[in-house]
Amino acid sequence: MSDQKTALVISAHAADFVWRCAGAIALHEEKGYDVTIACLSFGERGESAKLWKQEGGMTLEAVKKARRIEAENAAKALDAHDIVFFDLGDYPLEVTRDDKFKLVDLIRKVQPNFMLSHSQYDPYNTDHSFATTLAMECRMIAQAWGHNPGQKVLGAPQLYLFEPHQTEQMGWKPDVFLDITSVWDKKRAAIECMQGQEHLWDYYTNVAENRGNHFRRNSGGQAGGRPARYAEGFQSIYPRTVDEL
Repeated sequence: MSDQKTALVISAHAADFVWRCAGAIALHEEKGYDVTIACLSFGERGESAKLWKQEGGMTLEAVKKARRIEAENAAKALDAHDIVFFDLGDYPLEVTRDDKFKLVDLIRKVQPNFMLSHSQYDPYNTDHSFATTLAMECRMIAQAWGHNPGQKVLGAPQLYLFEPHQTEQMGWKPDVFLDITSVWDKKRAAIECMQGQEHLWDYYTNVAENRGNHFRRNSGGQAGGRPARYAEGFQSIYPRTVDEL
């Protein structure tokens, strides 16, 4: 049996994983994890305004192609193990039963040690909260011995919710801060791959700097008080079982 550590990111749109958990992806790849990114949609309708505003017109397929290239380049900048595109559409993001089972198949294939997805509530972008509801449902199905008997069932990986865009409005409260200072250059490189959303580059740099401050303010015990400059925040869904604190 393989002892390879793995992680799975479930991203509603092609850019979400970049803004919200690119540091975690790059850091865990450096630690020897194989991180798989699942993009449920390209964000072609709702998060590609710059592309749609280009002179000469734009088509849905052309936007999808551009977004795919951006996401692939970003994943490469992070040394991500794999990126999978489900192409389920956005605004709204909708899935069939078969789509759910395809995600379950991926979860079972990856056998993640932990998973990452969006906040549970997002009144500004329901695709995001829907993606996390889907992640939780598919995690549950992947644990069921009666679903596709004979496949290896999933254990009980933690689901971490990465930071939403307007944090205070989402009911999202981080209980984990991850120091990403050592891989910040990789995250910034991935951010700059997202040419269609250049207006967010500095915003998410500021978010990482702010979370770095929160890491420093809270790191006197477990993390030894090290002076992290950049960090990412996460909210865990399930209890964490430990032998010592």
